[in-house]
Amino acid sequence: MSQMHQETALSRCPNCEEPLESGDLFCGACGYDLSVVPAPPEDHPTIAMTVPVEGGAPGGTAASGPGAPTAATSGSVEWSAAPVAGRSEPPAPGSAPVHAPAGVRFDRPNASSPGLSSGPGSGPGDFELAAPVAPDPRTSAGAAFPEAALTPPDGTKLCVACRAGHVDPDGYCENCGHAQPRERDHMEQELGSVAAVSDRGLRHHRNEDSFAVSTTALPDGSPAVVAIVCDGVSSASRPDEASAAAAIAANESLLESLPRGAHPQQAMHEAIVAAAESVNSLAHDDGRAQEHDPHHHQNAPACTLVGAVMAAGLLVVGWVGDSRVYWVPDDRTTPPARLTEDDSWAAQMVATGLMNEAEAYADERAHAITGWLGADAYELEPHTASFKPDRPGLVVVCTDGLWNYAESAAEMAAVVPPDAHERPLHGAQVLVGHALDGGGHDNVTVALLPFAVPPQGAGSAYSTA
Repeated sequence: MSQMHQETALSRCPNCEEPLESGDLFCGACGYDLSVVPAPPEDHPTIAMTVPVEGGAPGGTAASGPGAPTAATSGSVEWSAAPVAGRSEPPAPGSAPVHAPAGVRFDRPNASSPGLSSGPGSGPGDFELAAPVAPDPRTSAGAAFPEAALTPPDGTKLCVACRAGHVDPDGYCENCGHAQPRERDHMEQELGSVAAVSDRGLRHHRNEDSFAVSTTALPDGSPAVVAIVCDGVSSASRPDEASAAAAIAANESLLESLPRGAHPQQAMHEAIVAAAESVNSLAHDDGRAQEHDPHHHQNAPACTLVGAVMAAGLLVVGWVGDSRVYWVPDDRTTPPARLTEDDSWAAQMVATGLMNEAEAYADERAHAITGWLGADAYELEPHTASFKPDRPGLVVVCTDGLWNYAESAAEMAAVVPPDAHERPLHGAQVLVGHALDGGGHDNVTVALLPFAVPPQGAGSAYSTA
């Protein structure tokens, strides 16, 4: 509520006791706004309580302050009528002050102390005690118990920016409006001998990548390790949902087929088909959304997929799109290798001999993909390949958000930490950091699978399908 200025009838400033002149709106000494002094209540005025004290302060009031004697118990005490419950009006300016009962003493406060101020024309021991005002529940809890102000009700989150406002269901702070980090902005997972890290990057407003890592056992009890990495197609609708659906479906398919004895390469093929069906099903939701929103993006949800399975001494990879798998031997004196071929415009130009690799990938059309998972894909063509390494190494499964900054196998091997086979999660973190340091223009996701073989490995061979 706004307050209008009114001429003061006070002789002294209620804040600093500076003498005032008629018509003053502000104190000339401390700047106190004299217009906000409330008018005296008419129905229940504050009545002074006087305690006769032998040799007391002038006016029959009890002295207070450090060293002041306590009120004498002799003499009569006159109490005012009980005020109406719930009233909080402060005493009227110029009215008689309220003094402490016997046995209670108020030390003289600073002039700026709230709620306890020197009354006009009062002596050193006279103080007005303003009626208590109900505390503001938004601030009082935090003043007395700072942790209480930072504890939101059950089921709500605090803003990471202002640490005071609650986050609404849309992910924005109700206090400062700051958008909150999404759960998928940065994800990490380590599971035995496999680890993965995904990050939103520095330019995208959300993370459209997703991954799944898992372990299972073959029928003979030997272990199998799985890593799936998916990259949402940004030009499609809901790419983040597409990548998540594909990663989950492919992982679940492998966890179902490997334990029942399916060959890892066939299991990978079936997993890619299952992932494609899962992404295709999202297109039906897009149709319903289009009915309610005519401006809704019409492209069906889509993503790429790349995966790796280590089982029974085999390394099986599968892919659709331009995410990749690299092989980095533990012995860095032996050459690394790229184990996948992109479904992209640049790869087609190189395969047909129209351009060399350097020319093709320098073209602005280089990253236009020719294969993806989605209802509007031309034809699903899962690629799979099986390898049998004869030496230990590291399998790097990643999206183009990483390999854009380490494209060749040699460049990728150069940025993989030497101890990544022993610390795969740390190695994945380092690789994501490399992409962010390079500019972080895209979402970045990488999974690392250390591949161990006995020293007497049985050679190396591979087949593709």
